[in-house]
Amino acid sequence: MKKIIAIVVTIILTTICQASELTFGYKNPSFSGVGWSTHALSIAQIEFNRSEGVADAKTAAEKAAARAAANTTLAKFVTNVESRIFANLSKQMVDNMFGTNCTEDAATDEVECPLSGTATLPDGSTVAWIKDETAETITLTVTDASGTITQLIVPIGDFKF
Repeated sequence: MKKIIAIVVTIILTTICQASELTFGYKNPSFSGVGWSTHALSIAQIEFNRSEGVADAKTAAEKAAARAAANTTLAKFVTNVESRIFANLSKQMVDNMFGTNCTEDAATDEVECPLSGTATLPDGSTVAWIKDETAETITLTVTDASGTITQLIVPIGDFKF
């Protein structure tokens, strides 16, 4: 009986154990060529993302440096002084426009108010105004550095609080 069981077990094991042929193939598509286009596109995308990341980091660092430079005490002081100077200049222009900054001629006792004025700003923009006493209007013309013109017409007589 032991021999019969050994023969049956041997027959079963020999039919179950079947070997296949051994084959060799590269897994990397650069060597095998299988899926190479997808592999090449993936590598190109990774390289592009890395270069974009480097460029974005460089831009962010430049912007951070510019913000830090503009946030110094000296930069704040200069900005504040510029703001006050421009506010004073605009006040003087408005005073001239509406006749609150007129000069009196001592010899004739006549009051002379300017009828026009022009200011050129550091960025190349110009602000010009003309007072039309017959129409009782002031025409304010602002020309920016690129040549764009903005014009305001302000009535003199009706402009009160």
